[in-house]
Order: sequence, then C-alpha cells, then structure tokens
Amino acid sequence: MYLTAVIQFGLLALAGVQPSLAAASWGFGDATLSIQQKGAGVGGGLKEKFETHIRGGSRIMLTVLSRLLDKKPLSKPIPLGQADTLKLLLTAQEGRAPKKPHQAFLLLKDAESGLDISYPLAIKDNGKARLELTHKDLPIQLLKSEKPLDANIVIASFGSALGYDSPAFRLSIKRNPDEPLPRVETLRYGKLDEIHHIFKSDPKSPPIIISLAFVVAVLAALPVLAGLVSRGHLSAGDSS
Repeated sequence: MYLTAVIQFGLLALAGVQPSLAAASWGFGDATLSIQQKGAGVGGGLKEKFETHIRGGSRIMLTVLSRLLDKKPLSKPIPLGQADTLKLLLTAQEGRAPKKPHQAFLLLKDAESGLDISYPLAIKDNGKARLELTHKDLPIQLLKSEKPLDANIVIASFGSALGYDSPAFRLSIKRNPDEPLPRVETLRYGKLDEIHHIFKSDPKSPPIIISLAFVVAVLAALPVLAGLVSRGHLSAGDSS
C-alpha cells in the first residue's frame, strides 16, 4: 500500500510538471521605450522623467516615455519626429531566465495598406537587446502613413519554447508637411542608353628608320655567320 501511494504521488507530480515545461515560452523584461530629441528644450515633449546630456555643444533630450510590459501594449501612440531617435531596450527571456534567442525584432505594420517591415534587435549573450530607429530607417510608404503604425515585438528561437509575437505600442510618424519626402527612383526594365566604349588603339609599327637599321644589322651578320660555319666544317675535315 505504501509503495502504491508513493508511485501514485510521483505520477501526479510528473503530471503537474509536464504542463509547466510544455508551457515554457519566450518573452521579455526590463523593457524601456524612449525618444531622444535633438535640440529640444527642458520640459519639451512627452515624458515621465528625463535626463539632459550635452554632446558636441548641442543639447539632447532623452525622454523616457514608458516601460513596456509583457503582452500589455501602451495605450497612447508614441510620436517620432524627424529629428528624433527611438530607443528600445529589453531583456529577452525564456520562461523567466534571461537568454539570447535566435531572433528578435520589432515589426512595424501599416494596418490600412498591410505593408510591414522588421528591424532586428542587437542582442547580447545575456539576453539584453537594443534597437535605435529614426525617420531615415523607415521606407517612404510608411513615412506617408497618416495613422499610427502597429509595433509588435517578436522573439523566437530553436527548441520547444513557444515564440513571442504581441503588440507593444503604436508609432505615430510626425513630419514637417512643408518638407517633401525623399524620392526613390523606381526600378524599370526597358531599353538602356547606348554605351560608348573606347577600345584600346591598334598596335602601331615602329618608325621605318629603326626597322631599316635592324634589317641592315641582320643582313650584315649573315656573311659573318656563314664564314664561321664554313670554317668550322674545314677544321673538322682537316682533323679527320
């Protein structure tokens, strides 16, 4: 009876452990989203707390907007101006343990057009990841978006742990309407312009005076060569 009870208790313990192992999944912690505004004055922009740094004589405002929570997206859109830099810091976790995943990136998507683009995070072995984003990193199609872009954090790796793909925040693109968008030449297939190639010029003969000098030298050497050959034959005949 005692042995049977021990076996049953062990089976129940294993049954309770296996679901927890199967439920292991990727996530993140210690996530911070900030906007670095170049040239902003003290008190400018949205912020909860800020630090001001001086770099190269220009004032840079670091505005910490909020801390990201796992599967709890921010309620308000995050504005990104033309001179701003978005900084995303987080620690990737498998279960509750910090770990470096195979891939982790920020996915931006325009809900109306369906266009999206992913930005990989720079990850260290301890799971700490970092991403910086500016207007220059965004394609023109997303820069023209009038509504906020959906921003998802995606983390996944090899193994049995489930990947993470959940909304984190919405990104509102702020730009000066008076400044035109950068133009990108459309790639078109068709007839190309004519190519004018200058080939290497044909080899030219040396001046005729030099050619005649070499001819005379060769002809003058022939009698001498013939005399040496005949003398060699005569010497061979006398010796025999």
